[in-house]
Amino acid sequence: MGKIAIMGAMPEEIDPLLAKLENVKENGYGANIYYEGSYGSKEVVVAYSKIGKVFAALTATILIEKFGCEKLLFSGVAGAISDDLKIGDLVIADGLCQHDLDITAFGHPYGYVPEGEVCIPTDVNLRNIAKQVAKEKDIKLKEGVIATGDQFVASFERKEWVGKTFKASALEMEGASVAVVCNALNVPFFILRAISDSADMDAGFDFDAFLESSAKVSAEFILEMVGRIEE
Repeated sequence: MGKIAIMGAMPEEIDPLLAKLENVKENGYGANIYYEGSYGSKEVVVAYSKIGKVFAALTATILIEKFGCEKLLFSGVAGAISDDLKIGDLVIADGLCQHDLDITAFGHPYGYVPEGEVCIPTDVNLRNIAKQVAKEKDIKLKEGVIATGDQFVASFERKEWVGKTFKASALEMEGASVAVVCNALNVPFFILRAISDSADMDAGFDFDAFLESSAKVSAEFILEMVGRIEE
């Protein structure tokens, strides 16, 4: 079978993945490093894009076009919009939209440009594999629309607006651009996010410690999925 791409936005999100791979080879390209290796019988290419939609789109495109990846799995963190999402919860995207894409002045809905679509669905088969992994590991997995934008949203009002406008459960800064690339190139993709901040979080929350712990959980989950993707 073809290679499987695994992406994160930050180094912390891919470090636990790299620790579990064999025969890792570094390949510098496009001002980034792509790590080629194997997990069991599967060939994987791992990279962190850097934060934001442009870098994520660039990295996803390179993983597919230069390294020949035929499926793409993204793992990272997100902020909660939905009240039923708490810090540490895992959420998978059933669809992704761009909350900061706005040409409403021309009569179009938020998140839409001509020849595009507001919400791009993720691959059903990959979502089903994720649900099976979650069930066997007794991990609670939420599912919903994830909204992407080139800003860290800290405002309650903005979160409320994104939630209502796009019926979104969570917010992050890369997923929808990965969705656009994979959709255009006909590559099945999957987005997993650990909730890093929520409406009810307390002031003593340590983001760096959370990032490290959630990255390990997400990495184990993603690699369990990789092992189940059929040859």
